[in-house]
Amino acid sequence: MGWREAINATVAGLGFDLVDVERAPRGLLRITIDRQPGRAYAMPSEFVLVEDCEQVTRQLQYALEVEGLDYSRLEVSSPGLDRPLKTEADYARFSGEAVNIVLKTPFQGRKNWQGVLQRAVPEAVAVEADGAAEADAAPAAGWQLVFKQGKAEQVLGFNFDEVREARLVPVVDFKGRKPRSDAAAGEQAGEAPDAAAAPGTDGG
Repeated sequence: MGWREAINATVAGLGFDLVDVERAPRGLLRITIDRQPGRAYAMPSEFVLVEDCEQVTRQLQYALEVEGLDYSRLEVSSPGLDRPLKTEADYARFSGEAVNIVLKTPFQGRKNWQGVLQRAVPEAVAVEADGAAEADAAPAAGWQLVFKQGKAEQVLGFNFDEVREARLVPVVDFKGRKPRSDAAAGEQAGEAPDAAAAPGTDGG
């Protein structure tokens, strides 16, 4: 087992999602974790807590010692309110939420888009088969963003491998965090703004 696999297995074994692994300058190993939906934790919370980071840090130190990985500092933190979506499993988990995406190739002159993430639904088309018309499903992109442009609802279809970066739109409410589904329902179209990342929790 390699050190990356050891990190993934350790984080998953403690009941967390591994969001990202980064080897930064000066020997810093930065691990980003998230809580799994519907799982019971010793400290109930919607967010990753300091106690969560400390628990994962301790176990990772043992695992990385076994793997012989050379690093000078281990940092375990939460993904913040603008959590990155790294895998299609992340897309599935956060379907229905407002997200910012950056495309690898510009579409209609821009790469940055914002809207509500959904799975794409194939469009039904009529095709001729043996002289008879039949309904068939036209190929569709795997995902789509739904947003409003003026009063009209627009849809941007795309595949996972066409996206350079995807992040949740931060939802901040000083009276308490609103459900993301409520916030996503009101998202408007436009170039995705540059959102400042929420500070993570350093457990290392």
